[in-house]
Amino acid sequence: MQNTRLNRFTDAIAQQTLQWFRNPWRRISVLLISLFFGFFLGVAIATIVGQVGSWDVSVAFITLLVTEWISWLSYRKVSRSEINSLWLDLLNSMKIGMTYSLFLLAFLLGS
Repeated sequence: MQNTRLNRFTDAIAQQTLQWFRNPWRRISVLLISLFFGFFLGVAIATIVGQVGSWDVSVAFITLLVTEWISWLSYRKVSRSEINSLWLDLLNSMKIGMTYSLFLLAFLLGS
């Protein structure tokens, strides 16, 4: 890539953001927010799909594909850079929250 001012600016912003996330408490707080957002997303998906009975199978299949894709990205044996590691950890945390909420709703509804 060319070394333009915009390119240097985005690199500087990325480095400052990575420096900010090197603090373990900030990283944990962002991961918890991602977990809670995944929980909210799972409840929202179940509520919306539950109202429209014809979407059940297709949304379940799409949810399965997305969670398996995130698992494949997160747990494959490839060295990851720090930026990719953070985004993959956020995606994995969101997937865990969504899966937990879907299991919890299934237990609550008794199905």
